[in-house]
Amino acid sequence: MQPRPCAALRGTGVSTAPHTVFGRGFRAIDSDGWRAYHVMLMNTIGTPRAARLFPSFKRILLTALLATFLGSLLAPAAFAADPEIFPLSQIQPGMKGEAYTIFAGDQIEKFDLVVIGVMPNFLAPKESIILVQLLGAKVEHTGVVAGMSGSPVYIDGKLAGALSLKLGQFNKEPLAGVTPIENILSLPKGQPGVIRAEAAPGEAPPSQQIAQQLDARFEIPSDWASRAGVSGGTFLTPIDSPLVFSGFSGVAIRQFQSEFAAYGMAATQGGTADARPDDADIRPGDMVSAVLVEGDLSLDASCTVTAIVDGRVYVCGHPLFGFGAVQMPMARARVLTTLSSDLESTKIVNVGGTIGSFSQDRVTAVVGSLGAAPKLIPIDMTVSTPDGDKHFSFRMMSNPKLTPILMGISALNGLVQNSVYGEGTTLHLTGGIDIAGHSSVTLDNLFPPIDSFVPDGVPVANAVQNLFQRIFSNQYETANIERVTLRMESSPNRRQMTIEGAWLDKPEAEPGDTVTVRVQLRPYRGSPVIRDIPIAIPPQAVRGTSMQILASDSSTLNRMSVVSGSQARLDSLEQLIAVLNRERRNNRLYVTLLGSSPTLVVQDKVMPNVPASQINLLDQRGGPASSLVVRESAAGEWSLPLDQIIQGSTSITIQIK
Repeated sequence: MQPRPCAALRGTGVSTAPHTVFGRGFRAIDSDGWRAYHVMLMNTIGTPRAARLFPSFKRILLTALLATFLGSLLAPAAFAADPEIFPLSQIQPGMKGEAYTIFAGDQIEKFDLVVIGVMPNFLAPKESIILVQLLGAKVEHTGVVAGMSGSPVYIDGKLAGALSLKLGQFNKEPLAGVTPIENILSLPKGQPGVIRAEAAPGEAPPSQQIAQQLDARFEIPSDWASRAGVSGGTFLTPIDSPLVFSGFSGVAIRQFQSEFAAYGMAATQGGTADARPDDADIRPGDMVSAVLVEGDLSLDASCTVTAIVDGRVYVCGHPLFGFGAVQMPMARARVLTTLSSDLESTKIVNVGGTIGSFSQDRVTAVVGSLGAAPKLIPIDMTVSTPDGDKHFSFRMMSNPKLTPILMGISALNGLVQNSVYGEGTTLHLTGGIDIAGHSSVTLDNLFPPIDSFVPDGVPVANAVQNLFQRIFSNQYETANIERVTLRMESSPNRRQMTIEGAWLDKPEAEPGDTVTVRVQLRPYRGSPVIRDIPIAIPPQAVRGTSMQILASDSSTLNRMSVVSGSQARLDSLEQLIAVLNRERRNNRLYVTLLGSSPTLVVQDKVMPNVPASQINLLDQRGGPASSLVVRESAAGEWSLPLDQIIQGSTSITIQIK
């Protein structure tokens, strides 16, 4: 709470600056005040007025100290561990209260408010909102600020709720919605200090009301709008939580900000602060952050502490993501300043040391506890160019919805926010994903520069994001990722070739013969080149028939039903990893010999030229879509590694004599 100057000392020569706090509720006059007191005594000592002035001044001084002390006792018990609750049923229009938040530094400041009324079932059934008008010079200047969500609201010294809603953008009218404290404290409690890795098996996903609240506009009924003094058609929306990016470039943030905006996150540039011994000494009105990424790159979502009850820390007054049971590290957040804006005022935040974990992300609050933090995924990323290498080391939370996005933005940022990076180069992505109890996923692909007006690193980021999405969305088991290694090597120029045509060294062949496929490739802005790939005709090829030879890039083969069909019929994470590792690479030229006999796909196994008797046997066994018959069979596949990206496809026919 902001200390008040002693009005009784005005005109006495004693400083009325904010006083130093000693302990709880006791304020002593600061050094300037004592100095002025001493000077006045020295000037009056030995004069006829001294005997009269000294007792009089002493009474004034003691009165001022007593008034300040009593004022602190009468203030709301904002820092009590078990606050007294003001019931929603007793809230009436016209009631006055106050809220506490930080505008700058570590100073929790009070601002006044008046209740306009209670809007029953405003968010959802049995989810009411207290509509209030904020009062005071600061809030009338800034309006409701991003990062203010969770600020505790008191009426008659009792905790009534948390600021959670504001008017829509381009509106600095200090009208706000307050989530009642009863709705906040009624959330599932779980066990303080226990870190839950994921939702329990069979637990329902976030409800529709959470999804709606995250990106919702709650229109104020016309009679309530008139009562609040705003125009009809006005709506309330959840107060944004500053999404603090540190070490990220504006290019990367803009590319992915829409992904986070759907969750009510206001992307802001921020920083990290050194951990301090008092980071965990949080009180209602302080700011904390949910840690998404930490290390050389840092990404955190910040809001205000509402209450600390029975060892549980309640923050935000609304969901961050609405995931329900979560595991997110909790860190101290320190406010540099509050930026006022007609679009949206926001707090500029630095994130400090990790102090605990969040375990619940629900419709009316985010709940956590001080102590141990959940395990994060370690990431090692290297960007290599002819001008030098740069290495990044960071850690990120493990979550099926967020981790793929976080990996995508981190990969893009690792490229574009790099002193050795330049556009117009070919990027070679390599690395691995280590998954506990399973084989590693191997990354190896080339990416050419692109002509559209987006960074060349975007396709790399999209590929990384897509790969993690496929791993996390598997239906077999939770992927416990232990470590990720990424290396992105930049090579000058556009290394890209297009397939223009293909032919054979002879138009006919006998079963068991070897023929050479000659493929014409045209480099980007270069002269055509020819590459030869020998292939073998299978001994079991039927004489008097023809076979198709497909010369293609990796994408063409990966899209073929043989691959897509196998992915749909897997039964374990290990089989999915096998399919991912078997997918073709785009820096190879592929030649595939296709026959008319069927191919059988069973889970992650592809079996060409399967006899009809085996197909019939599997059909009779039935099963839950465990097999697939593809009417065209790959009788053989060959590839030629090239230091180029291959694009396109063509096919030719060979006669079997």
